[in-house]
Amino acid sequence: MSKTDNNRDQALLAAKAVSALDEAEALVELARLAAEIADHDVLYHQKDAPEISDATYDALRTRNEAIETRFPSLVREDSPSLKVGAAPASAFEKIVHRVSMLSLGNVFDEEGVRDFLERIRRFLGLDQTDELAFTAEPKIDGLSITLRYEGGKLVQAATRGDGYEGENVTANVRTISDIPKEIETCGVPDPLEVRGEIYMSRSAFQTLNEEQLRRGDRPFANPRNAAAGSLRQLDSSITASRPLRFFAYGWGEVGALPAETQGEAYEKLRAWGFPLNLLIKLTRSAEEMLATYRDIESDRSGLDYDIDGVVYKLDRLDLQERLGFVSRSPRWAVAHKFPAEKATTVLRDIEIQVGRTGSLTPVAKLEPVTVGGVVVQNATLHNEDEIERKDVRIGDTVIIQRAGDVIPQILEPVTEKRPKGAKRFVFPDTCPACGSHAVREVDERTGKRNVVRRCTGGLICPAQRVERLKHFVSRNSFDIEGLGEKSIQELYDDGIIQSPQQIFTLAEEDAKREEKLAEREGWGKLSAQKLFASIEDRRGVKLDRFIFALGIRHMGGITGRLLARTYGTAENFLKAMRAASGARESEAFAELENIDGIGPTAAAALADFFGEPRNVDVVEALLQKVTPQELEAVDQTSPVSGKTVVFTGTLEKMTRSEAKARAERLGAKVSGSVSKNTDYVVAGPGAGSKLKNAKELGVAVLSEDEWLELIA
Repeated sequence: MSKTDNNRDQALLAAKAVSALDEAEALVELARLAAEIADHDVLYHQKDAPEISDATYDALRTRNEAIETRFPSLVREDSPSLKVGAAPASAFEKIVHRVSMLSLGNVFDEEGVRDFLERIRRFLGLDQTDELAFTAEPKIDGLSITLRYEGGKLVQAATRGDGYEGENVTANVRTISDIPKEIETCGVPDPLEVRGEIYMSRSAFQTLNEEQLRRGDRPFANPRNAAAGSLRQLDSSITASRPLRFFAYGWGEVGALPAETQGEAYEKLRAWGFPLNLLIKLTRSAEEMLATYRDIESDRSGLDYDIDGVVYKLDRLDLQERLGFVSRSPRWAVAHKFPAEKATTVLRDIEIQVGRTGSLTPVAKLEPVTVGGVVVQNATLHNEDEIERKDVRIGDTVIIQRAGDVIPQILEPVTEKRPKGAKRFVFPDTCPACGSHAVREVDERTGKRNVVRRCTGGLICPAQRVERLKHFVSRNSFDIEGLGEKSIQELYDDGIIQSPQQIFTLAEEDAKREEKLAEREGWGKLSAQKLFASIEDRRGVKLDRFIFALGIRHMGGITGRLLARTYGTAENFLKAMRAASGARESEAFAELENIDGIGPTAAAALADFFGEPRNVDVVEALLQKVTPQELEAVDQTSPVSGKTVVFTGTLEKMTRSEAKARAERLGAKVSGSVSKNTDYVVAGPGAGSKLKNAKELGVAVLSEDEWLELIA
C-alpha cells in the first residue's frame, strides 16, 4: 500500500463519526489522535508556533475524549486526556511543579454545562435543593504561568510545560509590571504560588506587529503567540521591551490560604496586589452561569484581549478538595468554549471506507474550504440512515461545522442550490474491498437493526485482516520496533505474514526463502537483524499487552491491565476465559463480570471471543511462541496499596464514586464482588449478600469510619 493510500485511509477514518466507530477503528483513531495532539502540544507550548486554531485543537481533544468515553477500556497510556501541554523546552532550566498545573475539561453547549453540574451533584451525593455557587470568568487566551513567593518575595516563575514540569522564566517574568516582585507578608501564606495567564492586549499586539514590519521582521500570528514568544526570550531585555500583561486565576502550593471560597480567595489575591479580571462573577444556578456566558460572549469583540470561552469554578474550596481531579483536569471546574465556525461548500463525492471489523462508513469528499483557520476536504456522514434522513446528494451545496469532532460534520444541504437530476445516494450492500455481502445486524436485545452495515467477509476481507495484524504489533500491543504499519502491509501483501504467530517464525522462515528480508527494497542487513532482535525481545511481553494485542472487542489497555492483575499469568487467564465462555451462569463468568472496570459488555465480548475454537487455537499457537510476563507488584506506598476492596451498603460520609476514587488513588483495587482474594469489605447500612459472603469467607469487614481511619 502506498503512502498516498495510507494517508487516504487515515483521512477516511478521521472523517468517521465517533458514534459510528467500532472498537478496532477506535483503537486506530486514538493512536492517531495521541500522536497528532502531542505534535501540536510541542508546537503550541514549546515553540509558540501553532499550526492549527484553538477551535481545531479543541476539536481534536474533544474527539479523543468522546472516543474514550464510548470505549473506556481503550484509553492509551499516552492518552492526551492523561497529560497536559508538552515537555519544557531544552533552552530553559526545568522546574518540577510542587502542585501539578493541570488543564480544564471543555463543554460546548448548555447541555454540557448542566451535565457538569449533575456530575458534581452525583459525586458529592447532593440533590437539587442543595445550592452550589460557581465563579464565572473569561478564559484568557494566553500563556499559563506559576509565580512562587517565599517570605513575600518572588523567587521563581515557571511555565505550565507538560503540567508536571515547566520552564524557569523567572528573569523574564520580573520584567512584567503587572506582576508584584514583593508583597506585604502580613497575613500572606508562606510559601504562596499564584497562577495566572500572561497575555498581550490586542492594541499592543497591533503596535508590536507594526514595529516588526518596520524592522523587516516577521509579524506574529496572533496575540497569544506574541505573548508566548516574548516570554520565552533567552535575553530578558527583549521580554522587558514587550507589552506583556497578567491576570491571576488561581494558586498552587500555599502555606494556609485564608479563605473558604474561590471568591474570597480572589479578593485576597487582589488585596495582595495581583490583577484579576473585572468580569469575574459569582453565579448560583445553571441559568445564571449561562446568562454570564452570553454576556461575556456579547462583550467579546469589545475587549482589548483575546478570550475563547468562560470558566466555571465551584466556589466552596472544601468541596473542590473532595471532588479532586480526574485525568488531566479538575472535577470542580470546566471551560465553556465559544462555538465553532460554519461554512458552505460543495459535496463532490461520497466514498465508503471499510474498517478493521468490516464496518462500512460513508465519507463526504468536499470542495476544499477553510473552516476555523483550517482547510478541510472531508466530512463525516455518520451512516446510511443519516444520509437518508438529511437527504444529502452528490453535487449538493452543504453547510458544514467544526464542533466536537476533528473532521467537520455536514449539518444540512442547501436544497435551493441542488443541481437538477441529483439522485439520492444508494448505500452499497456489498463490500467495496472484497465484494462480500454487507449486512446490518439485528440487536438481539432490542430487535432493532444496527446503524452500521458490516462486511461478512471476515478474514478473507483484506480491509480487516491486515488491520488486525497492524493492531497486534502496534505501540500499546506487542510494540515490535521495525514492524510498523507499512512493513506489515508489505509482508502481508507478499504472503509472508498472514497471522500473528507467523511474526515469531519470521527469522526462521526467512532463512529458508530465496529472497531474504535484508534484500527487499527499503530493508538491509542491519534493519533485518534489528527487526529479528526486536521480535525476540518481545517474546516476553507483559500479559496486559498480550491481552490487548488479541484485538477483542471492548478490550483496551486499561482493561488488559485489570485482567492481567486479576489472573496473574497467561495460563490462569486462558483457563478462566475458557471456563467463562462455557456458560453465562458459571462462577467463572460471574467473577469476570464483577471485576470492577469490566462489566457485562466486556465480559460478554471475552466470553464470545474464547467461545470460538479458532480464536483459542490462535491464542494457544501464540503461547507456543511467546511467554507473557506477569505485571510488576503494585508499589506499597499506602496501607491499602495492592489490596482488593469491596464497598457495600450505603456510605454516609461520601458517595460510592468518591470512595472508589480515593481508594484507587491510594493504589487499591476496587472490585464489585467478594471472593477469597478480597482483602477488605467496607460495609455501610443496608449491606446484604456481599457482607454475608465476606463473613463466610473470613474476609476483614470494616465500617466506613474504620476504613477512613485506615486510609487517613
